[in-house]
Amino acid sequence: MSADDSSTGDDASASLFGDATHARAGAYEVLARKYRPRRFEDLIGQEAMVRTLSNAFETGRIAHGFMLTGVRGVGKTTTARLLARALNFEPKGKKPKGESGPSIHLDPPGVHCEAIMASRHPDVLELDAASRTGVADMRDLLDSSRYGPVSARYKVYIIDEVHMLSTASFNALLKTLEEPPPHLKFIFATTEIRKVPVTVLSRCQRFDLKRLETPLLAQHLSGIAKQEKAKVSQEALALVARAAEGSVRDALSLLDQAIVQTPEGEVSGGAVRDMLGLGDRTRLYDVFEKAITSDPKGALAELKEQVSGGADPAVVLKDLMDIAADVAVAQATGDEWTMAGPSDWASRTRALAQRLTPAQAARNWQLLLSGYGDLQLAPDPATALNMVVLRLAAASRLPSPEEAARMISEGARSPGKPDVPLEPAPGAARGISSFADIVRSLTEAREVALQVDTERFIRFASVSAGKLSYALAPGAPQGLAGRLKTFLDNETSLDWQITESETDAESLRERERREKAERITAAKEHPFIAATLNAIPGAVILDVTDDTPPLENPAPEGNVIDMRTRRPA
Repeated sequence: MSADDSSTGDDASASLFGDATHARAGAYEVLARKYRPRRFEDLIGQEAMVRTLSNAFETGRIAHGFMLTGVRGVGKTTTARLLARALNFEPKGKKPKGESGPSIHLDPPGVHCEAIMASRHPDVLELDAASRTGVADMRDLLDSSRYGPVSARYKVYIIDEVHMLSTASFNALLKTLEEPPPHLKFIFATTEIRKVPVTVLSRCQRFDLKRLETPLLAQHLSGIAKQEKAKVSQEALALVARAAEGSVRDALSLLDQAIVQTPEGEVSGGAVRDMLGLGDRTRLYDVFEKAITSDPKGALAELKEQVSGGADPAVVLKDLMDIAADVAVAQATGDEWTMAGPSDWASRTRALAQRLTPAQAARNWQLLLSGYGDLQLAPDPATALNMVVLRLAAASRLPSPEEAARMISEGARSPGKPDVPLEPAPGAARGISSFADIVRSLTEAREVALQVDTERFIRFASVSAGKLSYALAPGAPQGLAGRLKTFLDNETSLDWQITESETDAESLRERERREKAERITAAKEHPFIAATLNAIPGAVILDVTDDTPPLENPAPEGNVIDMRTRRPA
């Protein structure tokens, strides 16, 4: 809902929400009710749903059941009432017969609009499934559905929090939902779409109401603040929008509360921070910057002042996570990146993005995310917050993952067992005189199953023209040597002599596993990598490979360490 849209309602439309009654009574009406959307055009961030409904109404392809889902405060109940109005819309004044029909254009309000939005229309019944979950309630509802509407076009049942219905209630509903009478429409709303049976979902037209992005929500709040003649700073609006987490209702409730904080003068960011227990966002940038530039003393001093001033440690850590995420996104999207809040927030975010590599930005986020889980379990959240920031500062002294890759490539590799000879031997039999030739021939012949078994279980002792000496690794399938002899005989037109013998050779897979373990062991012994693993709880080295992906800053060819962190089980 834009600021202009919400201010155009006349007395008639205002009365749809009880505004006129409240005004006459002299009672204050909270912003969440006062600025509830009156038309589909007033819905913000739900353009896809409005477009689909508009097309359905224009073509007459109107479903008999609608499922509205989304988080709290995104407008499910309001949308349900708007939809009930649209289904029963009848303009005031006499119209030629057949001209009137369902319409999403609800301005000016129609004959039934006021009663529907006030929840007192006899043909539009609102049911809260959270308080009426029993099958008896559902049967009573369905019994009454057999009768036609009293005055409206359709009888509409709005069932809120439909996921709370019992299994028996859902079963009772299914038959009517599958073959509803022509005068009946169902509108369901839920925050837990996964708890709704698929049999019900498949019989409804589903609309997922989206969370509002923070910049759009902040812009919406700015328009409302102007209509309320309240001075609210840009920082305060951004803080409220972020705290609402995409919920318009929560945002309006917080804005209502913020305006009361400063009845005279401008609502500052500081007032909102005190109200919500937030840290000073500008100073949190200082904390983050000091931590990633190896200044733990300065970072802890800033944190101490924030927590002493009343900031919640969990909220402070979440704000630091937001900063880390903004830095990573700004780094990835470049000039396309925007954010809600003062311009200095954006400039500092971009500056931080420029001084970090992509891998460092990702590592910072992972450290803070892991720390957030630790903070929930810690007996003293403030101490846990300090330790998380110290962990971030310790990681900043380590080389970036890109630099670690270069260091590993320059380090010495641990000596392993001698490789199985892959060079062709003299006296080749039709190109097969080595282990490599056998594998190549299996690949070219597309003998996938035999190739996999050969690489896993055949320990080649020696290969020469028409002769193969081998040993079997544990778990080898029965008849493997015979299958391989048959293939070689057919491939070379020779009678291969295949003999089993003792050997300390390895199969190809055994060799690969050994070399991988040796690479990882060598990497762990590198002082920088060892320090990285100690600084990041739960970090593991998955592999060290020669397939180095291109970096933004090209590094010399060599090994790359592929490290991923995970929280301890």
